[in-house]
Amino acid sequence: MKLVIHGKNIEITDAIREYVHQKIEKAVNHFQNITNEVDVHLSVARNPRINPRQAAEVTIYANGSVIRAEESSENLYASIDLVADKIARQLRKYKERRQDQKTHAQPTNEVVVVESMVTDLIGDRTPELPNEVVRTKYFSMPPMTVAEALEQLQLVGHDFYMFHNSETGEINVIYERNHGGYGVIQPRNANGHTNGKNGKSAQANIVMPEKSHSNK
Repeated sequence: MKLVIHGKNIEITDAIREYVHQKIEKAVNHFQNITNEVDVHLSVARNPRINPRQAAEVTIYANGSVIRAEESSENLYASIDLVADKIARQLRKYKERRQDQKTHAQPTNEVVVVESMVTDLIGDRTPELPNEVVRTKYFSMPPMTVAEALEQLQLVGHDFYMFHNSETGEINVIYERNHGGYGVIQPRNANGHTNGKNGKSAQANIVMPEKSHSNK
């Protein structure tokens, strides 16, 4: 298993490196057969007097899937403890879900609504752009179906997930809707049609464990 440690506004000392290895390796110990690489990102605020939070983020690449967890506190070692516990729970859920899918598939009422165009993403809020790009991420984007993208979205714990749609060959974004369920954003051609098959929007029933939603 490959473990890589990055730091932002912090020096990765031997003590920190040893603590990360100890905690993260213990967290993934029972899942090494599905874990290919572990990426650990430690960061502190540029001005600790204003923001004393110290964050630990762990990203695990497991057999083509990405599992992510992030925690922060006013103590870096405490943040590492918290994120280690969280990533262990995420891995356990991932393994259990894989085992359930192999034994039996139970359909649910979860629906992904494919939306070719979103007219209003920010409501009555004033749009704000960052003054500078503070972080750039690179990640592999293997082709996957909408159902597989939904599973990845739930694993990384984000509100949205960008993916390469294997059915259309396009880059799509799947996101969690405010009032429950999930939506997919697709590109629209200049002629007003989507680039997907037959140029039509569609709905897809997703066979996944049930998940409760709360309004945001």
